[in-house]
Amino acid sequence: MPIGTVLMIVLFNMSSFRASKVLVSLYAIELGASQFTIGVMIAMYSLLPALLALQVGKLADRLGSRTPMLIGSAGVTLGLLLPWAFQSMTALYASAALIGVSHMMFNVSAQNVVGAAGGVEDRTRNFSNYALIMAVGSFLGPLAGGISIDYFGHARSYLYVAAFPLVPVVALALSGRVGRGRRVKSEEEQAVLSTGILSNPVLRRTLIASAMAVTAQDLFQFYMPIYGHSVGLSASAIGVVLGMFGIAAFIVRIWLPRLVKRWGPETVFNTSLFVAAASFVMFPFFDSAITLGAVALVLGLGMGCAQPVTLMLVYGRAPEGRSGEALGMRVTINQFTHIAVPILFGTLGSVFGIAPVFWINSLILVGGGLLQRGAGSKTEKPQ
Repeated sequence: MPIGTVLMIVLFNMSSFRASKVLVSLYAIELGASQFTIGVMIAMYSLLPALLALQVGKLADRLGSRTPMLIGSAGVTLGLLLPWAFQSMTALYASAALIGVSHMMFNVSAQNVVGAAGGVEDRTRNFSNYALIMAVGSFLGPLAGGISIDYFGHARSYLYVAAFPLVPVVALALSGRVGRGRRVKSEEEQAVLSTGILSNPVLRRTLIASAMAVTAQDLFQFYMPIYGHSVGLSASAIGVVLGMFGIAAFIVRIWLPRLVKRWGPETVFNTSLFVAAASFVMFPFFDSAITLGAVALVLGLGMGCAQPVTLMLVYGRAPEGRSGEALGMRVTINQFTHIAVPILFGTLGSVFGIAPVFWINSLILVGGGLLQRGAGSKTEKPQ
């Protein structure tokens, strides 16, 4: 399957995934859920991915990526249909869990395909294009979800958004082969425990810093609807604010290859974390869609660099033949963080209000930047 087709199906999956984050938060509020309950619900997106991501990565290394990508797309479709069919809090919990594990299955395999396409010299461009597509999905998904809620209601919006991942299902079902990634060299290497991935200090720091960055992005997706609702914004306005993040991420990723070439991936990554940290400090001081959209735009400029750069670093530093495993380990660490953080921050938000959540998130990003500095400029691949 051509890389352009892979990126197209990534767009449809990402759009549906981001739309579901808006739908689940606002539908839960509509059903009377507390911030803590919504935090638990958002954590359900990460529960199964935390347990299964590493195995999915190994599967993509050994058997190829088409099957997990196909199953993942079908799972996202089914997860979106549950709240439309049953319209209850239980359905929202089940939907979050199923969408989370299905999107992980698709995404880890897709990342392995993107990283393996072309030669080493193509990797920065391919991951940048992948990140651009993710940014477009981060804009279209929340915007479509918010507008759909205002016009059609929460439950029916789930039905309409479920059409998005059907496009990848059809495309993957008709394709003969997507990609197999890099095969392991020997039985001995296959027998190496996953802890071997974490034995390299440079890769370990990158994985932890990546978790902090992705956690911050998810907290924005989780708390922006709650904060927007608390200051009286409509669902469409909340979708636009979330969409501004996607627009900014798209813009900065156009220039990402040049930024990486000039400054190096570590410097670009650290700077992105510090810019994002400054943005989170500002959110509680504004309550209009225009000003919140402007802050979200700055946040997107910072966080827009984080995901593709960490993908480059993790893929490039992975042992030969274990790129999918390293990417799966990245997702596993991210997801364990996602499970704890929404629940913790949901509790903090219920007790202390939303402002401390944004500020603590800022401190987490600063810590991630300082931690990644410890990796220095080493970019060698562990063997």
